[in-house]
Amino acid sequence: MKELGLGLLILGLLSLVLPFVGMKSMLLTWIDQWGPTVAWLIRGGITLLGLVLWLSFRNRD
Repeated sequence: MKELGLGLLILGLLSLVLPFVGMKSMLLTWIDQWGPTVAWLIRGGITLLGLVLWLSFRNRD
């Protein structure tokens, strides 16, 4: 679960930063269909879920 959380965290952070640079992630272009507000909420949710999973399982082996 720690690796899944880290992967989601990295994916979420990239999806938050790329629009400011003028790029789009091909993996997450589907979220733009619901409009900009919902797309930002999904991006933030992915990032937050990844952070919670990573922090919850980082000390477990």
